[in-house]
Amino acid sequence: MSIQLSEIVKAVKEARQRTKKRNFKQTFELIVAFEGLNLKDPANRINEILVLPNPLKGKEAKICVISEGDLALKARDVKADLVLGKADLQKCQADKKFAKKLANTYDFFLAQADLMPMIGRILGPYLGPRGKMPSPITLSVDLASLINRYRNSIRIKIRNNPEVQCKIGTESMEDEKVAENTKAVLDFLKEKIKHPARIKSAYIKLTMGPPIRIL
Repeated sequence: MSIQLSEIVKAVKEARQRTKKRNFKQTFELIVAFEGLNLKDPANRINEILVLPNPLKGKEAKICVISEGDLALKARDVKADLVLGKADLQKCQADKKFAKKLANTYDFFLAQADLMPMIGRILGPYLGPRGKMPSPITLSVDLASLINRYRNSIRIKIRNNPEVQCKIGTESMEDEKVAENTKAVLDFLKEKIKHPARIKSAYIKLTMGPPIRIL
């Protein structure tokens, strides 16, 4: 099952036309359902990061860096959305509500390598179930480029249900760019999902709009 970029562009236009304007920036979402996907097999459960061809204007992923010393200074210099240190981790240990909010607010976590054991012990119960355990980093990493790559990325997950729902654009983006992001996700999923499983259906929609079928 394949689809041309021009067909996706038409669906994006239709989604705009059928959605009322709101007083906030709406997000384009892609909803993909699968059939024949055996989720009892761990190989069929996906938790992958995909860099989109076009940034999600105004809805970029939020990045939290957990580090100390020079690496923390570097993270602040390159404008990480949040930089936490050991004292903040101890706060998470004492304040479960804060830890849970942290896990829900930020999309990706990067962490100083030697802090990973402490992070696993304190934040693991919150980040692990969400598939958000940090990627380790060192002082030598090009942190500006890494954060920029994560900001333009989305997380694609298949866990308990045979479906994927993810952001693929915002209403301020051009139709063609939303369509390119959509096709990038569909191509990625077609590569990942192996026979006999297949894509059953795919829809795009704005936050407050009706779903428009593309597959």
